[in-house]
Amino acid sequence: MTPTRSEPDLSFLLDHTSHVLRTRMAAALAEIGLTARMHCVLVHALAEERTQIQLAELGDMDKTTMVVTVDALEQAGLAERRPSRADRRARIIAVTEEGARVAVRSQEIVDRVHQEALASIPADEREVLLRALDRLATGHLAEPVEHSQPARRARQRGN
Repeated sequence: MTPTRSEPDLSFLLDHTSHVLRTRMAAALAEIGLTARMHCVLVHALAEERTQIQLAELGDMDKTTMVVTVDALEQAGLAERRPSRADRRARIIAVTEEGARVAVRSQEIVDRVHQEALASIPADEREVLLRALDRLATGHLAEPVEHSQPARRARQRGN
């Protein structure tokens, strides 16, 4: 009585590969004492002066998670909260010199994990996969639909 599947289980394929990639990323970044969220904050805070709220939006983090993440970065001496140069009432997350060095290393790790994943696909298929995923992420699957019981939200693009 099982219904006949007419299409591949795209939800499973994307969920499973995303989960495994996140576990590999977490293990690799843990080697230098970072989480993916810490990496995300460091990299985005280095790019330009940003407030904690702006960084939370970029990293798709709620307020509590962002506070915990910045606290951990401060405790490790990698970042600090400072008044903004543009608006003294606003506080930005400034990356320390050590934080900048760690961000370079963490980006190398992130790039390596991504490269290793892509290396498992034949070279002629990699660009096709990446273009297709980008097309989904910016097209048909760019925005979630409203629903009374929303699905757990995945990390945003660019993190």
